[in-house]
Amino acid sequence: MRFGLIANLKRIGAETAIHDIIDWAGKNKQELILSHELKDLVVDYPFFCPREDIAREVDILVSMGGDGTLLSAARAAGPIGTPLLGINLGSLGFLTPLQPKQLSCALDAIIANRYYLDERMVLNTVVDGKKKLPSPYALNDVVIDNGAVPRLLDIHLKINDEDVVTYKADGLIISTATGSTAYNLAVGGPIVHPKIDAMIVAPISSFSLTTRPMILSPDDILELMILTENREATLALDGQVMIPLQNMEKVTISRADFRTKFITFPENSYYKLLKSKLHWGVSPYFTQDPVVEDPD
Repeated sequence: MRFGLIANLKRIGAETAIHDIIDWAGKNKQELILSHELKDLVVDYPFFCPREDIAREVDILVSMGGDGTLLSAARAAGPIGTPLLGINLGSLGFLTPLQPKQLSCALDAIIANRYYLDERMVLNTVVDGKKKLPSPYALNDVVIDNGAVPRLLDIHLKINDEDVVTYKADGLIISTATGSTAYNLAVGGPIVHPKIDAMIVAPISSFSLTTRPMILSPDDILELMILTENREATLALDGQVMIPLQNMEKVTISRADFRTKFITFPENSYYKLLKSKLHWGVSPYFTQDPVVEDPD
């Protein structure tokens, strides 16, 4: 089996984890290709590939870092269908639940075919009048916000060519179920299990008591338009691909024609992840032993 590796070298423990996977590949006689930016770290290693091409050359792509590293890897691997294994190096890591100490066991399970593929819905984004986006896909969310100017935007929403609402807000988040525990959650949107295909529309600081987040069909086609004159907004895909938007520019969001594949294991549980990463269901009160006063 041929593995690929991308890693965020700014993370504590990255160098050790990289050498661990190289040692594992050698001992288990597995092919391993490293992303080209790791070349200065492992000068004597012979197999490298540009990051943008590595997903095409391997059977499994390993991402070491945080959720941002994995989201970047997903844009490259998703359209090709290469499965992703996320290893968390010190951040919240909701998409990367495995720790470096679990790396060898996870890789052993993969070559023994003891794993599952968890397929996630992806959003596709088209901006009228703009050149093709360098990567139009978002695994977590597509966000339109007011950028550096803290003023309200007017954002008109059409669903399947039907006028629905004009939001007056700081912005608007269109997220997948995967992204429901990201920015969507921070603005009061619902948590949606990632096995459910859906689009969630959640306004950011809406200037209205009546506009609430909505869960839509994955087959809906959304059209968003900025209606605020002489104002510029920002379009962001997974918080990484960003372009400016002008008044009256239309953004169309729909389900992509592929699904991103994540490697998971039988012992993994989404609800355990909610508890461990987001402290789901934990009481805000800390239990303390009662204070017993000295009778003297």
